[in-house]
Amino acid sequence: MVKRRALIAVGALAAAPLVGRAAAPWPSRPIRLVVPFPGGSSPDLIARDLAEPLAQALGQAIVIDNKPGAGGNIGTGVVAKAAPDGHTLLFTIQGPLITAPLLAKSLPYDPRRELRAVSLIASSPNVLVVSPSLGVDTLAQFVALARRRAGEFNYGSIGNGSAAHLAMESFIARAGLRLVHVPYAGFPQVVNAMLAGQVQAGFMVPAIAMPQVRAGKLKALAVTSAGRFAALAELPTVAESGYAGFEATSWQAMLAPAGTPTPIVERLSAEVVRIVRGDAFRRALLPLYFSAAGTSPEGLDSLMNDERKRWGALIQQLKLERE
Repeated sequence: MVKRRALIAVGALAAAPLVGRAAAPWPSRPIRLVVPFPGGSSPDLIARDLAEPLAQALGQAIVIDNKPGAGGNIGTGVVAKAAPDGHTLLFTIQGPLITAPLLAKSLPYDPRRELRAVSLIASSPNVLVVSPSLGVDTLAQFVALARRRAGEFNYGSIGNGSAAHLAMESFIARAGLRLVHVPYAGFPQVVNAMLAGQVQAGFMVPAIAMPQVRAGKLKALAVTSAGRFAALAELPTVAESGYAGFEATSWQAMLAPAGTPTPIVERLSAEVVRIVRGDAFRRALLPLYFSAAGTSPEGLDSLMNDERKRWGALIQQLKLERE
């Protein structure tokens, strides 16, 4: 009996630190929100719009940590290797999560194994823009012209496997076109190339494209959302222009390191969804041409699985590899 009591006492002492750790409040210090893109980019701007109300909800400061490089892969890898205690989070676009693993022969992280979904934050369609010098006003007119002059037109993107590249290749396959792909470092360079007459078309994010369209320097023909995009309601969709089912959106999401405790992820997701679906956040997104989302972790997981299947098939068909 004495021996048994002694063992129970030793077990209780050994368990005490574990109980204390499990019951520790979260968050207990400022949260680091890694954005793997530079300041002023749309992920950076939207992350900052989210950070302030989220910090108020959680009772701790949220520090934006920009870690750009390698198309977002560097910062994404940092979070993938971080301690899963809820104090390091990731705010990123689909590239480092979906297309990079499909394109690269090796990555310093595995998003499916080392990251855990929190919530989809926002999404935006791409806009198909062309040079006004082409003299076309509709998608049908552009397709007819491109078919007559097969192989003569170039289109710009921000690199192999980018959303702009995959969207155009998907459209080219559907429309039966021959366009030459010219990759650039970023959308500003694509715009400059279009203005200089070096490329004639491209899918772009609206925040970059629409100021040029409003100024009459580019012509917008269609958007890639499934239905009309409220912020650009005057533009038809690619789907309604004769290519049923065509959709290619850009999106941003929050994730945590794999192993982050479920109670933390659930609370974080609940707070994020509440903020993202609020009027203030929706208004903040309007100038960036993004629509607020806000999903459960399971909803983001489902989206990522669908995107991997969809774009993986196209990447395999095109035999693409990262440049």
